[in-house]
Amino acid sequence: MENDHSKSQRAGLSRRNVLELGALGLAAAALPGMAFAKDKKLKVAAIFATPIEEPWDNQIHVALQKAQKELGIEYKWSEKVQTADFSRVMREYAQGGYQLVLGDAFAAERESRKTAKQFPKTAWLFGSGAGPAEPNFGVFDNWIHEPAYLSGMIAGKMSKSGTVGAVAAMGIPEVNRLVNAFFAGAKEVNPNVKKKV
Repeated sequence: MENDHSKSQRAGLSRRNVLELGALGLAAAALPGMAFAKDKKLKVAAIFATPIEEPWDNQIHVALQKAQKELGIEYKWSEKVQTADFSRVMREYAQGGYQLVLGDAFAAERESRKTAKQFPKTAWLFGSGAGPAEPNFGVFDNWIHEPAYLSGMIAGKMSKSGTVGAVAAMGIPEVNRLVNAFFAGAKEVNPNVKKKV
């Protein structure tokens, strides 16, 4: 028997997508000083450092595609944008009239914040471990260090060798926070545990 959740999943609308679209709307509305004309199509762009298939960025991309289809926004994106090109791509979108630009600025924190200040009429919303910046730079992040700590406790208890390991994709504060929480959890249950990164 198919329930409502199964039907919505089949239709491409998951509970996660609904929450993301809602969060996107709230974030855009919450950015100070940003006003969007109701009679014009909202132009939204996304800048991703990774390929679009990467799960974290893909959820943002899927939600924006859904907003394009169901809410009528204009949506354009760039993927695999290197840190050295991040500011250039931001400028291109701002100069192209995009009112909201979002994505993952983790590896390009300084560059993205500096560029955003140059375009105060554009709302910027990026995945970031640092706080928002006036007047137009909003942030979001996945605060999952607590489950990483619990996973470390499990690993510390289960390890037969007394060594636990973590694979860290990037040396950025957000990844470091998860790795450190994991190892802290392992050390909580096994004070002599050794760690490998």
